[in-house]
Amino acid sequence: MIRFYHAPGTRGVRPIWLCEELGIDYEVEMIEFTQEFRATPEWRRISPLGKVPVLVDTANDLLMYESCAMVQYLIDCYGEGQLQPMLGTPEHAIYQQWNWFAESTFARPIGEIVNHSREFPGEKRIPAVVAEMQNRGEQCAIAVGDAIGDKAFILGDDFSAADINLGYSIMLADRFLPNGLPESIKPYWQRLSSRPGFIRATS
Repeated sequence: MIRFYHAPGTRGVRPIWLCEELGIDYEVEMIEFTQEFRATPEWRRISPLGKVPVLVDTANDLLMYESCAMVQYLIDCYGEGQLQPMLGTPEHAIYQQWNWFAESTFARPIGEIVNHSREFPGEKRIPAVVAEMQNRGEQCAIAVGDAIGDKAFILGDDFSAADINLGYSIMLADRFLPNGLPESIKPYWQRLSSRPGFIRATS
C-alpha cells in the first residue's frame, strides 16, 4: 500500500499525479499544514524538517520525504518502463536534468517567495529579496518555454514524469509570479493542467 501524507497545493501533487497517470493504488492522509503541527515531535519523527509530502510504501518498508525522489522511486518500482526513457541513454540524462531543474532550480526561488512572506510579514518584508526571487522564477519559466518550443512535452511528443515535476513548478509560478506565466509556456501548461491525472491530483 502506498500512503501519502499531504496538504493541498504542496509538493505531494507530484507523486500523487504520477500514481494517477500510472494507475497505482494509493491513499492520502491530509495533515494540518500549520507551523504548530509540523513542529510536533510526532510529525518530526516522520518528516525531520516538518515538511510534506511523506510517502510510506508498506510493501517495501519505506518512508520518503522528497517529492521528486518519490516520483522516481514509484516509476522504477511500479512503472514497468513507463513515463521515462531507457536508463543509460542520452534521453534519460536529459529527462533527469529536467527532473532536477524542476525542484532545485525552478521551484526553489518561488518557494523562497512564500518562505520570505511567512518569516517577514507585512512591513518586515524586504522587497529587494522578493524581487530577486521573482526574477529568478521568471527566468526559469522562460527557459522552460524556450526548451519546449513547438514540442508537446519537455522530451518531445511523449509525456513523461519530467513533465509532472516541471508541471508542479509551473503551477507555483502561475500562482506566485507577479506577471504570471510567460506566453511561451502557457500552451504547455494548458496541456499539463488539463490532463485528468493532474485534475484528480489537485482536486
